[in-house]
Amino acid sequence: MTDMSAAEPGPEQPDAGDSVIVTRALTKRYRGGQLAVDGLDLTVPAGSVFGFLGPNGSGKTTTIRMLMGLIEPTSGTARVLGRPMPRATRTVLPQVGALIEGPALYGFLSGRDNLLRYDAGDPTADPRTRRQRIAAALDRVGLTAAAGKKARAYSLGMKQRLGLAAALLQPRRLLVLDEPTNGLDPQGMREIRSLIRELASDGTTVFLSSHLLDEIEQVCTHAAVMAQGRLITQGAVGDLAAGMRGRLVVTTPDTADAARVLKEQGAGDVVVTEDQVTAEPPDRDLADLNAALVTAGVRVRGFGVERPSLEDAFVALTGEGFDVAG
Repeated sequence: MTDMSAAEPGPEQPDAGDSVIVTRALTKRYRGGQLAVDGLDLTVPAGSVFGFLGPNGSGKTTTIRMLMGLIEPTSGTARVLGRPMPRATRTVLPQVGALIEGPALYGFLSGRDNLLRYDAGDPTADPRTRRQRIAAALDRVGLTAAAGKKARAYSLGMKQRLGLAAALLQPRRLLVLDEPTNGLDPQGMREIRSLIRELASDGTTVFLSSHLLDEIEQVCTHAAVMAQGRLITQGAVGDLAAGMRGRLVVTTPDTADAARVLKEQGAGDVVVTEDQVTAEPPDRDLADLNAALVTAGVRVRGFGVERPSLEDAFVALTGEGFDVAG
């Protein structure tokens, strides 16, 4: 594979010098011609909580499977912790905790015994600290009380927590989580988000795939947006919506007149609700726009531009809707 340590960053490629994941032109085409991932250039900074965001079917899980050496790319390169994948799988994976497509569990074993078997299969794990580490991992994900139950009796959310516990049995430089809050109730989601923040503060880089905008906005420092197998954008979460103009919001009882004036003044995409009119602001001084409303007799009770949200940015970038529930 080509050494990418000297690869020049492109317009959407941050400097790869201090990165735990770097891909260049990473591509996966399945038999039959389906292009699942198309020329992906991804850079995940060390120490970040990196959100890998996109609608279901956008190529997120296929990318993760290539990064973890589970499937071979059709073309392109991937480096994880500075080593080429899948060639360096045996060196890299002991430093990586992963939860991909839900945990694989033995239903006839208890949660604790699943972790015992999982840890015993890890050649890098110290058997002398096994029970202590398992108890700590169960406590971290809130499963101590259910540790003796058979896994087949676990809810989807409990199984997801047990998978997270397996990923946390040893200190990891990188934690890769594919939809980690899948099946969790709102309280469980909050607990897992808190755990992710805690892990990041300890120095672990967290790579988190999700289709939930709220999840990315609350826990991630950086994010990338995928759609139909292609990378749309990546960068610091706070910067992703910065290039968008917010929507103008006018609160008034005279919505019909306000909408007419806004259109006359060049505003676009005017939408009327019960007591508000929203629009794409025209390219002119907003004070003049407000004055035009008042001159026309519109009683203006509120006037301003809303900060664009991640939802606005991602829907605009991908042309697709996202699940914003959290």
